[in-house]
Amino acid sequence: MAEYTLAHVGINGESEEEARKAAQLLSTLFGFAVKEGKSSVFAGDVEVTKTPFKGTHGHIAIGTPDVAAAQAELEAKGFTFDPSTAKYLPDGTLNAIYLTGEIGGFAFHLVGKK
Repeated sequence: MAEYTLAHVGINGESEEEARKAAQLLSTLFGFAVKEGKSSVFAGDVEVTKTPFKGTHGHIAIGTPDVAAAQAELEAKGFTFDPSTAKYLPDGTLNAIYLTGEIGGFAFHLVGKK
């Protein structure tokens, strides 16, 4: 059985400005370090997207050491994935992929986590 942990929570932001403000507020509240990326701003393990993305409310990333094995395990249980969301490491290893659908208004994706 694959190992699963909570990797991060993603909140859908409407703009770069909103993402930065939300991340800064989380930093002020809880002391989380802010790290800006191309499409989002992280405050600790909370990601605020600069534009709306998957999930009505956002997404939840589930970390696993072997994304391909976890995907196969979940597919054997009847779950499906969106292949257009697959991301690979330079060596060709699957590193992230979204499940289809939502749970409670959140999209879920698997991410590689050692």
